[in-house]
Amino acid sequence: MHQEQDEAFGLGVRHLTVRLSDPNAKWREAYLLEETRVRNALGPLALDIQHFGSTAIPGIKAKPIIDILVGVPRLEDGLACIVPMEKIGYDYAGADIVPDDHLFGRGITGETRTHLAHVVEYQGFNWRRNIFFRDRLQNDPALAFAYEELKIDLAQKFAESRAAYTGAKKDFIDKVLAEAGLA
Repeated sequence: MHQEQDEAFGLGVRHLTVRLSDPNAKWREAYLLEETRVRNALGPLALDIQHFGSTAIPGIKAKPIIDILVGVPRLEDGLACIVPMEKIGYDYAGADIVPDDHLFGRGITGETRTHLAHVVEYQGFNWRRNIFFRDRLQNDPALAFAYEELKIDLAQKFAESRAAYTGAKKDFIDKVLAEAGLA
């Protein structure tokens, strides 16, 4: 059922590649449905759950993957999320891809990704960085447009390497985060 629903929301990018989609008002609905599933799976372990990443920024192109930020009391609590997240279709990608971040993916393992859940320490450095960056883009359309332009250019250059695409966005993101001392 979830695969059909994901397709209805226009979600899914082939594993390790980059493809941007036009903004889709359904991404918010897709996030809300997934937030409920994650909250039910993790219970009180999830202190807060937030939609972040480009699908959370109205009006800009994004990889059609819903990024979910899950705040837990301590980073080590991310390990306790593995079994409950697996029960709702996520595979554990590890804690070595993004520093201080337990990464979980949903989609067709090895083929596509429709959702990424980042389990981090609530109010910790990664939590504050991700929320600040999202909020800045949501509240500054010119900045969001500049970010979109960068993403379009990088998606063309790095269509077959999501890691290179993500790495190439770092300077832009760090510049925005430096405003709040979070770079």
